[in-house]
This record gives sequence, structure tokens and C-alpha cells, in this order.
Amino acid sequence: MNVKEIKELVELVSRRGLAGLEIERAGFRLRIEGAPAQRAAPVFTQALADPATPEAPALPPAAPAAAVAQHVSPGPPGSGEREGFHVITAPIVGTFYRAANPDAEPFVKVGDVVEKGKTLCIVEAMKLMNEIEADISGTVVAIYPQNAQPVEFGEKLFAIQQR
Repeated sequence: MNVKEIKELVELVSRRGLAGLEIERAGFRLRIEGAPAQRAAPVFTQALADPATPEAPALPPAAPAAAVAQHVSPGPPGSGEREGFHVITAPIVGTFYRAANPDAEPFVKVGDVVEKGKTLCIVEAMKLMNEIEADISGTVVAIYPQNAQPVEFGEKLFAIQQR
């Protein structure tokens, strides 16, 4: 990489408000960190079904998230945490996927009880599929990113109420 390309990447990080960017080419590694950005309130997805029915009908992947989403206040400004819940964060920068492929059922949904070691999602980074597992047992109470959304290192993925 030359200086001009590096300057363009720095401008891209700044212009897009990215938290950071990391590139590795032929043994050369470059990491650019941007200013932390304010995040919008997380979106908690829950099936809007009658409790008497066993399963809510699945919406196609292209359906707007608002059709099945419920916005919840994130708490005090800057905290981003919901008290009493364990938050699982992205260990790498990549693309968040809720299922193994577009036609498959999601690994977990809000309300699912998970055991430690259960696969929760996949984060794709540089064509490698990284399975993210639960590090505690409990109930999934929130799924922060939308399917196929880019995620950053340390970004919240799931909130789990520990048992």
C-alpha cells in the first residue's frame, strides 16, 4: 500500500463514521481507528403470535424489521446496557448472520433457552464463517443486529438472562 491509498482509507473511516478498519495484505497489516459513534436504540425481535399457537409464521428475509420488532429504550445515555443481562459481543469485525444459510431457521430467537456452547450466530470475516457460541446458559432476551448487518469488534450481539 502506498501513502495515497492509506490517506484514502483514513478519509473513508472519517467520512463514514466508522469505528475502525483493519486490512492485511501480503504480510502488511494496517489498522485505522475512528471516533466512536453513538448507536441507535437496539431492536428486540419477538414473534407477535397468540400464546395459544405453537409457532408464529416466519416472515421472509426481505420483510422490514419493523413488522416484527419492538423498540425498547436503551437506558441512560451512553450506558447501552440493560441491567441484569449478560451481553455477548462480536469478537471480530464481519457480517452478522442469524442462520447457517438464507433458507435455514435462525440459530436462536428471542425467548429461546440456550446452554453454554450453543451456536448463536455466524460472523463472516474475510470469507471465513466464525460460529459465535453462548458463553453462559440462559434465555435470549435481545438480538441487537439485523441479519446480514456488518458488525464491529466489541459490538453487542445478544443479551442473555442468566439462569
